[in-house]
Amino acid sequence: MGVAEPQHSFERGGMAACPACVVAPLAQEQAQVAARGRLMLSLPAAHCAACISTVESALAAVPGVTSSRVNLTMKRVSVDAAADVTAADLVAVLAGVGYEAHELDAGLLSATETDKQGRELLMRLGVAFFSMMNVMLLSVAVWSGAEGATRDMFHWISAAIAVPTVIFCGQPFFRSAWAGLKVGRLGMDFPISLALVLASSISLFETIKSGHHAYFDAAVMLCFFLLLGRYLDHRTRAVARSAAEELAALEVPRASVLVDGVEVVRAISEVAVGDLVRVRPGGRMPVDGVVEVGASEVDRSLLTGESLPVFAGVGMVVAAGEVNLTGPLTLRVTAAGRDSSLHRMADLVAVAESAKTKYTTLAERAARYYSPLVHILSFSAFGYWMWATGGDLRFAINISAAVLIITCPCALGLAVPAVVTAASGKLFRKGLLIKHGTALERLAQVDTVVFDKTGTLTMGAPEVVDLGSHPVAAQQVAAALAAGSSHPLAQALAAAVRAQGLAAAEVSDLREVPGYGVEGVWQGQAVRLGRADWCGAEALAVTATYLRAGDQTHAFAFADSLRPGAEVAIAALKAQGKQIKLISGDVPGAVGELAARLGIVDWVAGALPAEKVALVRALTAEGRRVLMVGDGLNDTAALAAAHVSISPATALDAARTASDIVLLGQDMAAIGDATRIARQATRRMVENFGISAAYNVIAVPLALMGAATPLAAALAMSLSSITVSLNAMRLK
Repeated sequence: MGVAEPQHSFERGGMAACPACVVAPLAQEQAQVAARGRLMLSLPAAHCAACISTVESALAAVPGVTSSRVNLTMKRVSVDAAADVTAADLVAVLAGVGYEAHELDAGLLSATETDKQGRELLMRLGVAFFSMMNVMLLSVAVWSGAEGATRDMFHWISAAIAVPTVIFCGQPFFRSAWAGLKVGRLGMDFPISLALVLASSISLFETIKSGHHAYFDAAVMLCFFLLLGRYLDHRTRAVARSAAEELAALEVPRASVLVDGVEVVRAISEVAVGDLVRVRPGGRMPVDGVVEVGASEVDRSLLTGESLPVFAGVGMVVAAGEVNLTGPLTLRVTAAGRDSSLHRMADLVAVAESAKTKYTTLAERAARYYSPLVHILSFSAFGYWMWATGGDLRFAINISAAVLIITCPCALGLAVPAVVTAASGKLFRKGLLIKHGTALERLAQVDTVVFDKTGTLTMGAPEVVDLGSHPVAAQQVAAALAAGSSHPLAQALAAAVRAQGLAAAEVSDLREVPGYGVEGVWQGQAVRLGRADWCGAEALAVTATYLRAGDQTHAFAFADSLRPGAEVAIAALKAQGKQIKLISGDVPGAVGELAARLGIVDWVAGALPAEKVALVRALTAEGRRVLMVGDGLNDTAALAAAHVSISPATALDAARTASDIVLLGQDMAAIGDATRIARQATRRMVENFGISAAYNVIAVPLALMGAATPLAAALAMSLSSITVSLNAMRLK
């Protein structure tokens, strides 16, 4: 299409459009993904970096599994596998390495299991606190000088309270440790469980032998602080809710399906394409569908960021997660459950949050070598102190237990996932959906931003400003040619002619020439609609498309509006020191006017798709890290070639597929926030590695020297994990 960039190329008369050559690899990749299946499993017991390594290694050994990604924050694993691999197969494999797993209903992702775990931890924490206070009161009596039978009585009462408490409250640790032990794997809950058992056993032994000292108070306090650390960690993760959880929260579990005119409530997994679904005012759309009956207004703010309701009438397409505001609607289902647009979006984000960055890989590698080292250090400390103290079993076991607890690499395992989850959630709330797991890392490295114009910096909804000045016949021919393209100028021109009550002329042999326009045959003569030079016309200084019919040419001028937040985004990127470039297929006058308005000095007009790719590749060759922001088919190759890319939600499917991040709403101000938050996230990851390293450098030697009791070790371990999580939440 002339002047501005073409949005679609069509294949007509056996001739393929050139950009298809560029899009072909993307289509092939999508076909390969479609040939596989994606399974989501919950992992209630996963909690540290060692869990990630064990689960992913076990799944990688399954024939047909191409990749798996554990999301530690959400306690889920996403598995890409061949169609013949079932969830039951994977559950059995994970059970074989000591992990409980359950298939997630792909249509009903929810935080229910997470909430249940939180309530269970809180209940056990309360029991541990109550017991701890009572045992401490009894211990005061012993410390005050109780002797003989009185001391033994207080010890036995303490045992009656502490032993059942440790058995009950320590179950989250015991269950996980036993599951691993049955398959020969010593996870990080094993040393914690061993420490609890040792502390309680020593105390019970002292009580039976009428010893002077028992440590029931320490055992219960150890259990309490371990539970406290795990619960606070659970809560900090919940506060930093991921974008996937927020999207999952919008999913409706049931729908009212019309069966022979009668409403029947069904689980969303039982709703099929073609069913009729009734949605009452105030209800959230449970499915993707087309309005069959009714008229209402729909709130799309949670999905698109747009605050104003939009009209929904017969024939309108609505999506799962949108809210019906004013009137009842009957929808014909086009997609439900795992196939709905909302679920696919949530799945994309969950996979992106689970993807491996260089920081994730570093953390996992460190944890893999770190876990066996824990047990070596603990047993070495036991042996040394048994020798150094002349056989003081109690002292040696206490030090061994402290080492077991204090060396748990939970903080290391949380260092990256906590930041990625917090950043993804924050960017989603600002209207940016991260599709690729490494996009955040790459976005932080950007130093140059290249913008497309039409449909990106502008709304891409131009209006004809001089339609009435052209002959009726010219308008009709132009409308017929415009119908053969999805370019914004073509769509606007065709709509404007229809609004005048004019029918399109009969034009045959329509064919779109990518980057130039549309041509056909009208009344036996060739006609063209597109670029000025292609139509043999003199270009205007404004956005326009040109019609050539015989020896006559007509120029249809357009006006476009700036996308909200464009000026704010450009200003923010400049303030961050980014180099800004504007490249467009529009005429120099229109591009120059927009560039001046936005303060962009470096701009290119009249660019073809190949020239956009060439610009991005040239900048990359210079060592620059390019962020490409575009929306059209002619931007697809440039989006794919860039270091990282963003496209609006209104962009074509090919552009959204090629991009790493999708701008959900119209406001572009979020792009400036995205680059800033990405840099912050990278800094937070590095800081978290530093916190984890500093903790181990200080804490491990103290435990080995006997300067840290098991209770102090539990406090230190919990504090390190919580500190890492809280640091991740400092993103602004």
